Amino acid sequence: MAAADPGRPSIGAVRDNQRLDEAALNRWFRAHVADPAEPLLLSQFNRGASNPTYLITAGDAPGAQRWVLRKKPPGTLLASAHQVDREYRVMAALGSIGFPVPTMRAFCDDAAVIGTAFYVMDFLEGRIFRDARLPGMPAAERAAIYDDLNATLARLHQVDVNAIGLADYGRPGNYFQRQIDRWIKQYRGAETEAIPAMERLMAELPPRLLALAATGDEVGIAHGDYRLENVMFHPTEPRIIAVLDWELSTLGHPLADIAYGCILYHSESESWGTLRGIDLAASGIPDEAAYVAAYCRRTGRASIPGFNVYLAFSMFRLASIGQGVFKRNLMGIGNAPASADNTHTKHLAATACAILDR
Repeated sequence: MAAADPGRPSIGAVRDNQRLDEAALNRWFRAHVADPAEPLLLSQFNRGASNPTYLITAGDAPGAQRWVLRKKPPGTLLASAHQVDREYRVMAALGSIGFPVPTMRAFCDDAAVIGTAFYVMDFLEGRIFRDARLPGMPAAERAAIYDDLNATLARLHQVDVNAIGLADYGRPGNYFQRQIDRWIKQYRGAETEAIPAMERLMAELPPRLLALAATGDEVGIAHGDYRLENVMFHPTEPRIIAVLDWELSTLGHPLADIAYGCILYHSESESWGTLRGIDLAASGIPDEAAYVAAYCRRTGRASIPGFNVYLAFSMFRLASIGQGVFKRNLMGIGNAPASADNTHTKHLAATACAILDR
Protein backbone atom coordinates (compact mmCIF):
# COMPACT_ATOMS: atom_id res chain seq x y z
CA MET A 1 0.00 0.00 0.00
CA ALA A 2 1.66 3.21 -1.11
CA ALA A 3 1.35 6.07 1.34
CA ALA A 4 1.19 8.51 -1.58
CA ASP A 5 -2.09 7.04 -2.80
CA PRO A 6 -4.86 9.16 -1.21
CA GLY A 7 -7.22 6.17 -1.24
CA ARG A 8 -4.90 3.85 0.68
CA PRO A 9 -4.20 3.93 4.43
CA SER A 10 -0.95 5.61 5.45
CA ILE A 11 1.20 3.32 7.61
CA GLY A 12 4.49 4.01 9.35
CA ALA A 13 6.64 3.01 12.30
CA VAL A 14 5.05 2.70 15.72
CA ARG A 15 5.12 6.10 17.43
CA ASP A 16 7.42 6.42 20.43
CA ASN A 17 4.60 7.30 22.83
CA GLN A 18 2.46 4.34 21.69
CA ARG A 19 4.92 1.45 21.68
CA LEU A 20 3.72 -1.99 22.82
CA ASP A 21 5.29 -5.01 24.47
CA GLU A 22 5.70 -6.82 21.17
CA ALA A 23 6.93 -10.04 22.76
CA ALA A 24 3.80 -10.27 24.94
CA LEU A 25 1.60 -9.40 21.96
CA ASN A 26 3.30 -12.08 19.87
CA ARG A 27 2.59 -14.76 22.49
CA TRP A 28 -1.06 -13.71 22.86
CA PHE A 29 -1.60 -13.44 19.10
CA ARG A 30 -0.27 -16.91 18.39
CA ALA A 31 -2.46 -18.38 21.11
CA HIS A 32 -5.70 -16.61 20.18
CA VAL A 33 -5.63 -15.53 16.52
CA ALA A 34 -3.14 -17.38 14.30
CA ASP A 35 0.31 -18.95 14.49
CA PRO A 36 2.08 -18.23 11.21
CA ALA A 37 5.62 -19.49 10.65
CA GLU A 38 6.81 -16.01 9.71
CA PRO A 39 7.74 -13.42 12.35
CA LEU A 40 5.05 -10.89 13.23
CA LEU A 41 5.93 -7.33 12.25
CA LEU A 42 4.19 -4.35 13.85
CA SER A 43 3.57 -0.94 12.27
CA GLN A 44 1.05 1.81 12.95
CA PHE A 45 -1.63 3.58 10.97
CA ASN A 46 -0.89 7.29 10.81
CA ARG A 47 -4.50 8.32 11.32
CA GLY A 48 -6.86 7.77 14.21
CA ALA A 49 -6.87 10.39 16.95
CA SER A 50 -8.85 8.32 19.43
CA ASN A 51 -7.89 4.65 19.55
CA PRO A 52 -4.35 3.77 18.35
CA THR A 53 -4.51 1.33 15.44
CA TYR A 54 -1.71 -1.00 14.30
CA LEU A 55 -0.98 -3.30 11.38
CA ILE A 56 0.27 -6.81 12.18
CA THR A 57 2.01 -8.51 9.25
CA ALA A 58 3.25 -12.10 9.09
CA GLY A 59 6.63 -11.60 7.43
CA ASP A 60 7.51 -9.11 4.73
CA ALA A 61 6.92 -11.12 1.56
CA PRO A 62 4.33 -10.01 -1.03
CA GLY A 63 0.94 -11.46 -0.17
CA ALA A 64 1.79 -11.78 3.54
CA GLN A 65 -1.10 -12.23 5.97
CA ARG A 66 -2.21 -9.01 7.65
CA TRP A 67 -4.41 -8.11 10.59
CA VAL A 68 -5.41 -4.88 12.33
CA LEU A 69 -5.07 -4.31 16.08
CA ARG A 70 -7.03 -1.52 17.74
CA LYS A 71 -6.55 -0.56 21.38
CA LYS A 72 -7.35 2.03 23.98
CA PRO A 73 -4.82 4.89 24.19
CA PRO A 74 -2.38 5.13 27.10
CA GLY A 75 -2.88 7.40 30.09
CA THR A 76 -5.88 8.41 32.20
CA LEU A 77 -9.03 8.31 30.07
CA LEU A 78 -12.35 10.10 30.28
CA ALA A 79 -15.24 8.03 31.58
CA SER A 80 -17.03 5.89 28.95
CA ALA A 81 -14.51 6.82 26.23
CA HIS A 82 -12.39 4.53 24.00
CA GLN A 83 -14.63 1.49 24.43
CA VAL A 84 -12.93 -0.95 22.10
CA ASP A 85 -14.94 -3.80 23.59
CA ARG A 86 -18.10 -2.23 22.18
CA GLU A 87 -16.47 -1.78 18.78
CA TYR A 88 -15.63 -5.45 18.71
CA ARG A 89 -19.09 -6.55 19.79
CA VAL A 90 -21.10 -4.47 17.33
CA MET A 91 -18.93 -5.39 14.34
CA ALA A 92 -19.08 -9.08 15.21
CA ALA A 93 -22.87 -8.89 15.39
CA LEU A 94 -23.29 -6.92 12.16
CA GLY A 95 -20.89 -9.19 10.33
CA SER A 96 -23.18 -12.11 11.12
CA ILE A 97 -25.87 -10.63 8.84
CA GLY A 98 -23.56 -9.56 6.02
CA PHE A 99 -23.36 -5.88 6.87
CA PRO A 100 -20.03 -4.52 5.56
CA VAL A 101 -17.55 -4.76 8.45
CA PRO A 102 -14.18 -6.52 8.83
CA THR A 103 -14.13 -10.05 10.25
CA MET A 104 -13.45 -9.95 13.99
CA ARG A 105 -10.82 -12.42 15.25
CA ALA A 106 -10.29 -11.94 19.01
CA PHE A 107 -10.77 -9.49 21.88
CA CYS A 108 -8.44 -9.16 24.88
CA ASP A 109 -9.47 -7.39 28.08
CA ASP A 110 -6.28 -8.32 29.94
CA ALA A 111 -4.35 -5.05 30.30
CA ALA A 112 -1.27 -7.03 31.33
CA VAL A 113 -0.65 -8.04 27.70
CA ILE A 114 0.01 -4.63 26.08
CA GLY A 115 -1.22 -2.17 28.70
CA THR A 116 -4.86 -1.74 27.65
CA ALA A 117 -7.75 -3.74 26.22
CA PHE A 118 -7.56 -4.37 22.46
CA TYR A 119 -8.96 -6.46 19.63
CA VAL A 120 -7.74 -7.94 16.36
CA MET A 121 -9.66 -8.03 13.08
CA ASP A 122 -8.86 -8.93 9.49
CA PHE A 123 -7.10 -6.39 7.31
CA LEU A 124 -9.05 -5.40 4.20
CA GLU A 125 -7.59 -4.03 0.99
CA GLY A 126 -9.60 -1.03 -0.07
CA ARG A 127 -9.81 2.73 -0.34
CA ILE A 128 -10.37 5.23 2.47
CA PHE A 129 -10.99 8.75 1.26
CA ARG A 130 -9.47 11.35 3.60
CA ASP A 131 -10.47 14.30 1.42
CA ALA A 132 -14.27 14.45 1.26
CA ARG A 133 -14.05 16.52 -1.92
CA LEU A 134 -12.69 13.45 -3.77
CA PRO A 135 -10.23 15.37 -5.97
CA GLY A 136 -9.36 13.97 -9.37
CA MET A 137 -12.50 11.83 -9.71
CA PRO A 138 -15.19 12.06 -12.39
CA ALA A 139 -18.42 13.61 -11.14
CA ALA A 140 -20.31 10.34 -11.74
CA GLU A 141 -17.96 8.42 -9.46
CA ARG A 142 -18.23 11.04 -6.72
CA ALA A 143 -22.01 10.82 -6.96
CA ALA A 144 -21.91 7.02 -6.70
CA ILE A 145 -19.60 7.12 -3.67
CA TYR A 146 -21.83 9.52 -1.76
CA ASP A 147 -24.92 7.57 -2.79
CA ASP A 148 -23.52 4.35 -1.32
CA LEU A 149 -22.43 6.22 1.81
CA ASN A 150 -26.04 7.32 2.20
CA ALA A 151 -27.53 3.92 1.35
CA THR A 152 -25.28 2.05 3.79
CA LEU A 153 -26.30 4.37 6.63
CA ALA A 154 -29.97 3.84 5.82
CA ARG A 155 -29.36 0.07 5.82
CA LEU A 156 -27.70 0.25 9.24
CA HIS A 157 -30.65 2.10 10.71
CA GLN A 158 -33.06 -0.62 9.58
CA VAL A 159 -31.16 -3.50 11.24
CA ASP A 160 -33.25 -5.49 13.75
CA VAL A 161 -31.12 -5.19 16.89
CA ASN A 162 -32.99 -8.01 18.63
CA ALA A 163 -32.27 -10.42 15.78
CA ILE A 164 -28.50 -9.92 16.02
CA GLY A 165 -28.22 -9.99 19.80
CA LEU A 166 -27.80 -6.27 20.40
CA ALA A 167 -31.01 -5.54 22.30
CA ASP A 168 -28.88 -4.64 25.34
CA TYR A 169 -26.24 -2.68 23.42
CA GLY A 170 -27.54 0.55 24.96
CA ARG A 171 -30.50 1.95 26.83
CA PRO A 172 -33.44 2.28 24.42
CA GLY A 173 -35.11 5.67 24.23
CA ASN A 174 -34.25 9.15 25.52
CA TYR A 175 -31.07 9.07 23.45
CA PHE A 176 -30.52 12.78 22.92
CA GLN A 177 -31.00 13.67 26.58
CA ARG A 178 -28.49 11.03 27.64
CA GLN A 179 -26.08 12.10 24.92
CA ILE A 180 -26.16 15.81 25.75
CA ASP A 181 -25.57 14.98 29.42
CA ARG A 182 -22.67 12.71 28.49
CA TRP A 183 -20.93 15.16 26.20
CA ILE A 184 -21.33 18.08 28.58
CA LYS A 185 -19.65 15.93 31.21
CA GLN A 186 -16.92 14.85 28.78
CA TYR A 187 -16.32 18.44 27.72
CA ARG A 188 -16.06 19.63 31.30
CA GLY A 189 -13.60 16.83 32.03
CA ALA A 190 -11.32 17.95 29.18
CA GLU A 191 -11.90 21.72 29.39
CA THR A 192 -8.78 23.86 29.06
CA GLU A 193 -10.31 27.34 28.71
CA ALA A 194 -13.68 29.09 28.62
CA ILE A 195 -15.34 29.01 25.18
CA PRO A 196 -18.49 31.20 25.14
CA ALA A 197 -20.11 29.37 22.21
CA MET A 198 -19.79 26.04 24.05
CA GLU A 199 -21.42 27.61 27.11
CA ARG A 200 -24.34 28.77 24.98
CA LEU A 201 -24.79 25.33 23.44
CA MET A 202 -24.74 23.63 26.83
CA ALA A 203 -27.49 25.99 27.98
CA GLU A 204 -29.74 25.92 24.89
CA LEU A 205 -29.46 22.43 23.43
CA PRO A 206 -30.94 20.37 26.33
CA PRO A 207 -34.41 22.02 26.33
CA ARG A 208 -34.61 22.10 22.54
CA LEU A 209 -33.68 18.43 22.25
CA LEU A 210 -36.18 17.57 24.99
CA ALA A 211 -38.94 19.36 23.05
CA LEU A 212 -38.14 17.33 19.92
CA ALA A 213 -38.06 14.07 21.89
CA ALA A 214 -41.57 14.78 23.11
CA THR A 215 -42.83 14.47 19.51
CA GLY A 216 -41.64 10.85 19.21
CA ASP A 217 -38.66 8.59 19.76
CA GLU A 218 -36.89 5.93 17.71
CA VAL A 219 -34.32 3.26 18.51
CA GLY A 220 -31.74 1.70 16.23
CA ILE A 221 -27.99 1.27 15.95
CA ALA A 222 -26.36 4.70 15.95
CA HIS A 223 -22.79 4.53 14.63
CA GLY A 224 -21.80 7.80 16.24
CA ASP A 225 -19.01 8.78 13.81
CA TYR A 226 -20.42 7.92 10.39
CA ARG A 227 -18.64 9.87 7.64
CA LEU A 228 -16.66 9.27 4.47
CA GLU A 229 -13.32 8.86 6.24
CA ASN A 230 -14.68 6.08 8.46
CA VAL A 231 -15.75 3.71 5.70
CA MET A 232 -13.65 1.68 3.28
CA PHE A 233 -14.57 1.36 -0.38
CA HIS A 234 -13.78 -1.46 -2.78
CA PRO A 235 -10.36 -0.98 -4.46
CA THR A 236 -11.92 -0.10 -7.81
CA GLU A 237 -15.71 0.15 -7.34
CA PRO A 238 -17.80 2.88 -5.61
CA ARG A 239 -19.03 0.28 -3.09
CA ILE A 240 -18.48 0.21 0.67
CA ILE A 241 -16.79 -2.97 1.90
CA ALA A 242 -16.36 -1.97 5.55
CA VAL A 243 -17.78 0.55 8.00
CA LEU A 244 -15.08 1.30 10.59
CA ASP A 245 -14.54 3.20 13.88
CA TRP A 246 -17.51 2.02 15.95
CA GLU A 247 -16.18 3.33 19.27
CA LEU A 248 -19.11 5.73 19.77
CA SER A 249 -21.85 3.36 18.61
CA THR A 250 -24.84 2.48 20.77
CA LEU A 251 -28.58 1.97 20.61
CA GLY A 252 -29.72 5.44 19.74
CA HIS A 253 -31.78 7.70 17.55
CA PRO A 254 -30.89 7.25 13.88
CA LEU A 255 -31.31 10.96 13.18
CA ALA A 256 -28.13 11.59 15.15
CA ASP A 257 -26.10 9.84 12.45
CA ILE A 258 -27.59 11.61 9.44
CA ALA A 259 -27.20 14.99 11.16
CA TYR A 260 -23.61 14.19 12.11
CA GLY A 261 -22.79 13.31 8.51
CA CYS A 262 -24.04 16.71 7.42
CA ILE A 263 -21.42 18.51 9.51
CA LEU A 264 -19.31 18.01 6.40
CA TYR A 265 -21.24 20.80 4.69
CA HIS A 266 -20.28 23.26 7.45
CA SER A 267 -16.84 22.09 8.56
CA GLU A 268 -13.66 23.96 7.71
CA SER A 269 -11.38 21.23 9.06
CA GLU A 270 -9.11 19.69 6.47
CA SER A 271 -8.26 16.89 8.91
CA TRP A 272 -11.84 15.97 9.90
CA GLY A 273 -13.36 16.63 6.50
CA THR A 274 -14.73 19.59 4.57
CA LEU A 275 -16.49 20.39 1.32
CA ARG A 276 -15.29 23.98 1.45
CA GLY A 277 -14.30 25.57 -1.83
CA ILE A 278 -16.01 23.26 -4.31
CA ASP A 279 -18.99 23.66 -6.63
CA LEU A 280 -21.26 20.86 -5.39
CA ALA A 281 -23.44 20.86 -8.50
CA ALA A 282 -20.46 20.44 -10.81
CA SER A 283 -18.65 17.98 -8.54
CA GLY A 284 -21.37 15.35 -8.48
CA ILE A 285 -21.51 15.50 -4.65
CA PRO A 286 -25.09 16.10 -3.44
CA ASP A 287 -25.83 19.23 -1.47
CA GLU A 288 -27.05 18.96 2.11
CA ALA A 289 -30.75 19.07 1.24
CA ALA A 290 -30.39 16.39 -1.45
CA TYR A 291 -28.33 14.13 0.84
CA VAL A 292 -30.92 14.36 3.62
CA ALA A 293 -33.76 13.83 1.15
CA ALA A 294 -32.12 10.64 -0.19
CA TYR A 295 -31.82 9.29 3.35
CA CYS A 296 -35.47 10.15 4.01
CA ARG A 297 -36.58 8.28 0.88
CA ARG A 298 -34.60 5.20 1.88
CA THR A 299 -35.97 5.17 5.43
CA GLY A 300 -39.57 6.08 4.61
CA ARG A 301 -39.58 9.61 6.05
CA ALA A 302 -41.33 12.63 4.61
CA SER A 303 -38.86 15.01 6.25
CA ILE A 304 -36.86 15.58 9.47
CA PRO A 305 -38.52 18.23 11.67
CA GLY A 306 -36.01 20.04 13.87
CA PHE A 307 -33.06 19.03 11.73
CA ASN A 308 -31.09 22.17 12.65
CA VAL A 309 -31.24 21.24 16.35
CA TYR A 310 -29.97 17.73 15.61
CA LEU A 311 -27.20 19.20 13.45
CA ALA A 312 -26.18 21.73 16.13
CA PHE A 313 -26.11 18.94 18.73
CA SER A 314 -23.91 16.83 16.45
CA MET A 315 -21.48 19.71 16.08
CA PHE A 316 -21.43 20.24 19.85
CA ARG A 317 -20.69 16.57 20.38
CA LEU A 318 -17.86 16.66 17.83
CA ALA A 319 -16.50 19.77 19.53
CA SER A 320 -16.49 17.90 22.86
CA ILE A 321 -14.61 15.01 21.26
CA GLY A 322 -12.16 17.46 19.71
CA GLN A 323 -11.60 19.03 23.10
CA GLY A 324 -10.59 15.63 24.46
CA VAL A 325 -8.13 15.14 21.57
CA PHE A 326 -6.74 18.64 22.13
CA LYS A 327 -6.14 17.97 25.83
CA ARG A 328 -4.48 14.59 25.18
CA ASN A 329 -2.12 16.27 22.73
CA LEU A 330 -1.33 18.93 25.32
CA MET A 331 -0.49 16.15 27.78
CA GLY A 332 1.81 14.49 25.24
CA ILE A 333 -0.17 11.24 25.00
CA GLY A 334 -2.10 11.98 21.80
CA ASN A 335 -1.39 11.17 18.17
CA ALA A 336 -0.29 14.69 17.23
CA PRO A 337 1.92 17.47 18.57
CA ALA A 338 0.27 19.92 20.96
CA SER A 339 -1.41 22.86 19.23
CA ALA A 340 -1.19 26.42 20.51
CA ASP A 341 -4.87 27.13 19.86
CA ASN A 342 -7.99 24.98 20.03
CA THR A 343 -9.27 26.26 16.68
CA HIS A 344 -11.29 23.16 15.73
CA THR A 345 -13.44 23.12 18.87
CA LYS A 346 -14.04 26.87 18.76
CA HIS A 347 -15.07 26.85 15.09
CA LEU A 348 -17.48 23.95 15.56
CA ALA A 349 -19.11 25.60 18.56
CA ALA A 350 -19.52 28.93 16.78
CA THR A 351 -20.95 27.24 13.68
CA ALA A 352 -23.38 25.20 15.80
CA CYS A 353 -24.68 28.41 17.35
CA ALA A 354 -25.16 29.90 13.89
CA ILE A 355 -27.11 26.82 12.79
CA LEU A 356 -29.40 27.12 15.80
CA ASP A 357 -30.16 30.67 14.66
CA ARG A 358 -30.81 29.91 10.99
